[in-house]
Amino acid sequence: MKIAQVSPYDYPYAGGVQEHIRHLSEHFQAMGHQVQILAASSATGDELQSNIVKVSEAIVPVPFSGSVVRISISPRVYWRVKRILEEGEFDIIHLHEPIVPLLPLVVLRHAKTVTVGTFHAYRDSHAAYDWGKPAIQPFIDRLDGKIVVSTAARSTVARYFPGEYVIVPNGVEYGRFADDDLAPIAEFGDSRPNILFVGRLEKRKGFKYLLEAFRFIKAAVPDARLLVVGKYDKEDVEPFEWYVKHHALEGVHFVGYATSDELPRYYQTADVCCVPSTGFESFGIVLLEAMAAGTPVVASNIPGYREVLTDGKEGRSVPPGDVDELASATIALLNDPERRRQMGCAGRRTARDYRWEVIASRVYECYEMLLAERQRRLREGEAIERRWRELAGKVSSWLDPG
Repeated sequence: MKIAQVSPYDYPYAGGVQEHIRHLSEHFQAMGHQVQILAASSATGDELQSNIVKVSEAIVPVPFSGSVVRISISPRVYWRVKRILEEGEFDIIHLHEPIVPLLPLVVLRHAKTVTVGTFHAYRDSHAAYDWGKPAIQPFIDRLDGKIVVSTAARSTVARYFPGEYVIVPNGVEYGRFADDDLAPIAEFGDSRPNILFVGRLEKRKGFKYLLEAFRFIKAAVPDARLLVVGKYDKEDVEPFEWYVKHHALEGVHFVGYATSDELPRYYQTADVCCVPSTGFESFGIVLLEAMAAGTPVVASNIPGYREVLTDGKEGRSVPPGDVDELASATIALLNDPERRRQMGCAGRRTARDYRWEVIASRVYECYEMLLAERQRRLREGEAIERRWRELAGKVSSWLDPG
């Protein structure tokens, strides 16, 4: 099968959608299929893997859902995409965030084969959908199949565009994070208890609440240490560094970016992983990574996380923005090694169900179903055409029996 994966975002720029596309593509290729990734890219051609088709390098940062997304709105995309689709002869075109401007919309405009869209985002309301629904609806109608990564994501899109949506969640590289032979990070591999935060320092990630909670955690567990891992800029971290200095908080380490090899080791080094996001999360990828590593989680009780974490099983679920509850849950786990062990084992069992090979197989089943439906419609159309021709022949013979 020849498959096109379409990303609306700057592909080399790290993000959940790009990672989702990368893992699906790798697993489909391992299954013997041809996969091309159509995407805008700020990187040069030499920096991109061979199966990425660069459609634009004109990238614009746009605020969206408490974050910033990098998309292309170059009009040159229109004709490039038309040519790529004509030459590609794809069996399936899989669009991620299919109504984010501009690339997915252009692909839907030109697509002449089976199309499926995956909706990743969640938010309580969506102003763009409110105002743009009449213009967006024709593109939704062009999708042969619709996938969402969670019920939270479905609640967002189905509120504006009702229809049938199949839930296929994000996945996790289970083997990479569950490897017990990984060495802990030497600098933090002593007997001190480690709390881990993984993510950007955007407002929606709720790190400010964890930092406030850490003051109470230190009072109860003086040796506790907070490791802050993620890709962030100097201006992002400065307010938090000031807070640490102002309150004389010992043990806060702003690690910054961790490589793909280092990240699993940070999870293995941690005693508890805290995920205090306040909203705009359709799914809990960080939660799954921690669970695969056998690390108990303390996370906000928000829709996207509730589908991954069961309170009291793989970790604790606390109200978003509640500093006292966040601190209390973390302190309780730090002081109870046996409870942490039990939750870590439960987390690994849960994470196994989200292995990428499982998720890719479920997506592929959607492809097969849609292709079969397309073939059925074509056969029905051909049968109707034959019957019309037969009827026309009979009518002609009646009108002109000679």
